[in-house]
Amino acid sequence: MRINIKKYVVGLGLIASVGVLNSCNKFLDRSPLDEVTPEDYLKTEADLAAYTIKAYDFTSHSGYGVGTFANDFHTDNAITSGGSTSLWVPGNRRVENTSDSYSFSAIRNANFFLKTVLENKEAGVIAGSTANIDHYIGEMYVLRAWKYFDMLKRYGDFPIVTELLVDNKELLISQSKRAPRNKVARFILEDIDRSLSLLQGSFKNKNRISRDVALLIKSRVALYEASWLTYHKGTAFVPGNAQWPGAKADYNADFSIDLDAEIKFFLDQAASASKEIADKVVLTANSGLVNPNAGEHSKWNPYFEMFSAEDMGVYPEVLLWRDYDRDLNIQHHTSKYIMAGAGCGVLRGAIDTYLMSNGLPIYAAASGYGGDDDFNNIKTDRDGRLQLFVFGYGDTYRILNPTEPFDIPFVAKADLESRDLTGYRNRKYLNYNPLHAESGSSGSDAGSIIFRGVEAYLNYIEAVYMRDGALDGTATAYWKAIRKRAMIDEDFNATIAATNLTKESDWATYSGGVLVDATLYNIRRERRLELLGESIRMDDLKRWRALDQVKNYIPEGVNLWTSLHTRYKAGELVETGKDKNVSSKTDSKYLRPYRVVEVNNELYNGYNWSKANYLSPLPAYEIRLSATLPTDGGVTDLGTSPLYQNPYWPLLAGQPATE
Repeated sequence: MRINIKKYVVGLGLIASVGVLNSCNKFLDRSPLDEVTPEDYLKTEADLAAYTIKAYDFTSHSGYGVGTFANDFHTDNAITSGGSTSLWVPGNRRVENTSDSYSFSAIRNANFFLKTVLENKEAGVIAGSTANIDHYIGEMYVLRAWKYFDMLKRYGDFPIVTELLVDNKELLISQSKRAPRNKVARFILEDIDRSLSLLQGSFKNKNRISRDVALLIKSRVALYEASWLTYHKGTAFVPGNAQWPGAKADYNADFSIDLDAEIKFFLDQAASASKEIADKVVLTANSGLVNPNAGEHSKWNPYFEMFSAEDMGVYPEVLLWRDYDRDLNIQHHTSKYIMAGAGCGVLRGAIDTYLMSNGLPIYAAASGYGGDDDFNNIKTDRDGRLQLFVFGYGDTYRILNPTEPFDIPFVAKADLESRDLTGYRNRKYLNYNPLHAESGSSGSDAGSIIFRGVEAYLNYIEAVYMRDGALDGTATAYWKAIRKRAMIDEDFNATIAATNLTKESDWATYSGGVLVDATLYNIRRERRLELLGESIRMDDLKRWRALDQVKNYIPEGVNLWTSLHTRYKAGELVETGKDKNVSSKTDSKYLRPYRVVEVNNELYNGYNWSKANYLSPLPAYEIRLSATLPTDGGVTDLGTSPLYQNPYWPLLAGQPATE
């Protein structure tokens, strides 16, 4: 029997989920399936497996494009031809009337499963392996936690709903009250803790959630909340002060919080969970080879190949990955898009952040850096991750006989899908096998990593330093292991001593517009470069409050106008006139992709951050729907809604943020 979980998004929030408030339809009483649920459903191990896998909502490669690397677009890591004007042009983003993001359907489906399955298990009516039944229950606790984490990141304070609700207006309004964000984070950790005694250590070749995955998620959530409370302390984004919008809600009248104690709690949780994972995760080896030879599709560098292997379950570092099957038409085109240029690119700010192999920043007097005037030298004697995961001069482009080397980036291609927008092309996720990488109608069935164990190393290092102001022996060992694999001198203290924050281009040198200390910044640097292109950069920047100072930021790429331009054909680069296809040398020697055309280009003068964008606005419809209706038929007072709006966002749809 094929079961499809029904996604109830009639309205989009808790109240709207049941349709019209005064309707006799009781959607929240119904089983969340396309058709009436058979009485014997969720009474076999197979039923549980089918239901939970439908609830998976993790980021992975899909369809056409450069895969999960695209989730780093619109940050200081990477850009694409379609820049985000809603994020980076103040006043453009508006309060929506409704939003698919503010939906309780996934939470409701999880609650239905847990209520039904726990009752069936108690009654002893579920057929199958007890260990597997427990595992699927554990999976659903993790999936509910993961959905709540998504809501925490989007909205901050959020209603905590664990029961199936009936279509009763007063009940629904009472359940729509927003819990302070620290309570939401605690609830997420509680769900993870519920799962830990149920989940198996590894499961289904790591294609499904395991206990290790749950622990890694726990460490990520706890670190996220600890750092949010630390760096946003005293602002409207943290509960417990007069600026916090929740302070005006009657139901928060008795709320209080000891922020220092709360931060320590989350840091302790992050450190404990991450250490349990990190102590048993073996990092995938870096052979030191930067390029494959002719016909050498695999077995040349495990570290590189891990990101595009057909079977990722063989890598101990990979904790969860998505499998694909060309025969079932479950595939993607990530390698092909990487080979084509894909109208995107890594930014110079990220490239300049990579250290030299001797562990020194590129600006340090003794670093040995040859500069970026010559494109050929940019990667010379640099961090091994830069060597492997960004195309440079002479790198293997196609594996033919002989191999075809990468020469110059496609910075002026008329077809945007074939243009290297910054000149720095990402190579992470590339599988050199022509079956995956060459053009044609067939897609790729190479896997996609969802979670890998090195994050536990990074989470522990950061959590311990934030908590103790120093690194313990465990954190030191983890950091050295990461640097050793990256082919960098393991002495991170030498890096810290040589760091000049005013010469760093990384946004994360700041928190709240103030420079952080050199040790903390280098911890952030390590995280950025190890996880570049893995869908975590914007989350990190927000939790660190590292965006306040982003004003008139011009994204830049390669040094085009010192010498690289001489290697293009005559007329290929056009810097003036109606056919202009690259930024002008009079503007900067560096390629500035968003300054090619000025007309109708809102990003021409750079990125500007609005504080409101640390959180998304609640949809106006949800606020209006839960407000008290006037008895005289007059205008509804939106202030009577329990859904107070997020900082700097107005209550009415179509209105921009105030800051």
